[in-house]
Amino acid sequence: MFALLKTYSWQELRHHPWRTVAAVVAVMLGVALALAVQLINASALAEFSGAVSAVNGQPDLSLRARQGGLDDALLEPVAQAPGVAAASPVLEVSTSVLLANARRQGVRLVGVDALSVAAVSPALMPQPTPRDDPAAQGRFELFAPDAVFLNPAARQVLAPSGDLPATLQVQSGLERATLRVAGSVNAPGAPMLVMDIAAAQALMGRTGEVSRIDLRLAPGTDTQALLRGLALPPHVIAQPPGQAGERADNLSRAYRVNLTVLALVALFTGGFLVFSVLSLSVARRQQQIALLGVLGLSAPERLRLVLAESAVLGLIGSALGVALGTGLAVAALRLLGGDLGGGYFSGVAPSLHWSTPAALVYGALGVVAALVGGWWPARAAAAMAPALALKGLGASGPVSRRSHRLALGLMVLAAALAWAPPVAGIPLAAYVSVGLLLVGGIAALPLAVGALLDRVAPRVARLALPLLAVERSRRLRETAAVATSGVVASLALSVALTVMVASFRDSVAQWLDGVLPAQLYVRSAGSGAQGQALPPDFVAAVRAVPGVNRVDPLRATEVLVDPARPAVTLLARPLVHDDTGVPGQRLPLVGDAVIPPVGAVAVYVSEAMVDLHSARPGGALDALAPAFPALPAGTRFFVAGVWRDYARQHGSVVIDLADYQRLSGDRRVNDLALHLSPDTDEDAVREAIRVLAQSAGAQDLIEFASAGQIRATSLRIFDRSFAVTYWLQAVAIGIGLFGVAASFSAQVLARRKEFGLLAHLGLTRRQILGVVALEGLSWTALGALAGLALGLAVSVVLVHVVNPQSFHWTMELSLPWWRLLALCAAVVAAGTVTAWLAGRAAAGRDAVQAVKEDW
Repeated sequence: MFALLKTYSWQELRHHPWRTVAAVVAVMLGVALALAVQLINASALAEFSGAVSAVNGQPDLSLRARQGGLDDALLEPVAQAPGVAAASPVLEVSTSVLLANARRQGVRLVGVDALSVAAVSPALMPQPTPRDDPAAQGRFELFAPDAVFLNPAARQVLAPSGDLPATLQVQSGLERATLRVAGSVNAPGAPMLVMDIAAAQALMGRTGEVSRIDLRLAPGTDTQALLRGLALPPHVIAQPPGQAGERADNLSRAYRVNLTVLALVALFTGGFLVFSVLSLSVARRQQQIALLGVLGLSAPERLRLVLAESAVLGLIGSALGVALGTGLAVAALRLLGGDLGGGYFSGVAPSLHWSTPAALVYGALGVVAALVGGWWPARAAAAMAPALALKGLGASGPVSRRSHRLALGLMVLAAALAWAPPVAGIPLAAYVSVGLLLVGGIAALPLAVGALLDRVAPRVARLALPLLAVERSRRLRETAAVATSGVVASLALSVALTVMVASFRDSVAQWLDGVLPAQLYVRSAGSGAQGQALPPDFVAAVRAVPGVNRVDPLRATEVLVDPARPAVTLLARPLVHDDTGVPGQRLPLVGDAVIPPVGAVAVYVSEAMVDLHSARPGGALDALAPAFPALPAGTRFFVAGVWRDYARQHGSVVIDLADYQRLSGDRRVNDLALHLSPDTDEDAVREAIRVLAQSAGAQDLIEFASAGQIRATSLRIFDRSFAVTYWLQAVAIGIGLFGVAASFSAQVLARRKEFGLLAHLGLTRRQILGVVALEGLSWTALGALAGLALGLAVSVVLVHVVNPQSFHWTMELSLPWWRLLALCAAVVAAGTVTAWLAGRAAAGRDAVQAVKEDW
């Protein structure tokens, strides 16, 4: 068998390499994209988890607050508790280092206790730079209020040339502090500055507050008994080691899974392309395969021969795909830092973490895709009657009704699976539904081709050339379906992705219009929504600026509603209620608001809160209560409505700012939304606020953004996040068009005798080419219509099932008809031109001579 494959199949490859190249490229791209996505995300997650593990050390327990920080008065009783060998307090704050030319670099400022940190987190232990007096160095530098220690990432970004400045300007609210570079720490990960915890508290206005307390327990200590003895307040939680890494994995899991599935789109299309190429190859070589049968090659051996060809195609494509995928992963990690546009691992610059199991799995998937694509052609080769096939009488007959029933059954099953719930937060049933829709739709192509051409045939009965093209496609509808299966698969998936991305983008644009009611927004520069707070006197001064009609402050903080899940965002902002309890234009609600009971605190939850935390309108959100340490007895949080939030995938809760300040005592605000008076010059307001900041020496520590600027920036980030999707669409369409070229070239070259007979009957070469072009037009038009219909069906599943189950938000279906029609027109034009070009090579003198083969 190997010798036969080596000689017989090698001759096929040598004489018709373009078909083999088409199949190999399809498999290669599918394996490469899927493996690259896997390696990139695995490398970023491993780097992130490794950095978290190194920075946090390996404590037996970490004590954290559900919201905000911990009172450092908790440290003493915890450290003295029986069974606690070491207790290390840590304060973490996001801030910026001010560089030359008004540039800034985001960093994490970490405050530690040098006397206890080495026992729990050695990577955070400051290492002073050697000086003339080692004793003084060891005695004072670790506790100096202005000394800061840099990790390797901070040294690299702050001094790319290696010439590190002696001092750094660090932002604290709307003030700047000068810190002295006193040494280094070995902590990996994003840029970090480490200093004494008391100095960090004073610098950042967090006196008496710590972010967490890491505990190292004595050997044999019972963790549960220790926690019972500590009797921690409800707002304090104890986390085991590694849970931060698990939350990071959960945070990006849906994004990673969806990217991987989209990458497998190319592999899925490659399977159809292998099916198309091998089906047409078997049809073209029907007499040669029959001759092998007459010479003694049995039906199972003929089946194994074709399967061996498909396996070789899969092996070559998989090997090349693994190499290409590794190269793509290395390039993406260098250019994108492992982020892939999702924003989950910002600041992480990982190196490639090669995974042999992943390479073997995706390589095997490439081989399996090729074998599945070659199974039906192999069965056709095994089922042919050699004697009839030698006389050219082995053409396939009409498709059985059983095949039609199977195709329709697959589509019905796909519709049923689309309603199934997710599995572990992943829409597995919906993905299977999409696959069954495509397989069932393509299996039903012969039925659709026959039904459509049966209606077209009477209309061209008086036109000779169109009649020839339509009748041949009508009589050989299965061949037409095979030839167009690759383009149907690729076009359907491309249409579905186009509709999904367009629907998401339109929904985000409309959402931004609703959540940005103010004309101008002000915040501490480089701080982000949950970064540094604005001083109260500065907020009061902004309220008095001429032209400012109203100022809406915003306070954003994170709350651990469920310690096993990523934190949700608590947004405190002014909410204006009318008599019905509806928050007017402040929130884009999904459905109607519910009037809260008397005495209850109204909160509005995002759609993700409904799915992940069962926070439904009209119910209580008791899980929010532990986040408020001084909550009055009997206070209940009432879910008054659900709002659409595309910015926070894992949930957000909106509460009225007055209620938040009353319950928490926290008066800090992060952002200011300025509603300007009519006819007010926005630039004049900006300049007045700059003067206020300049009077405090903070003119370069605030930033402005208009609603239009925020909208444009958000949509630009959206486009960057979906850049991979756009590339996958282009790859799928490219593979489909490659398949069209291979299919029609094979079909036309296999019909040299037919063209010779037509020439003997009096048709000119131009007329024969016209027939071929019309066939190409009809086949690709049918494929485009089928691909468009299937793509729209798949897009409904993606928009209304996959997206809500993966990211926990809903959106409206938007159909970009002009883009879809242009996509279909390009496929039809490419198929027609390809068929005409292939016909030129087959309709010449060789075609006339080929008729003699039957004499």
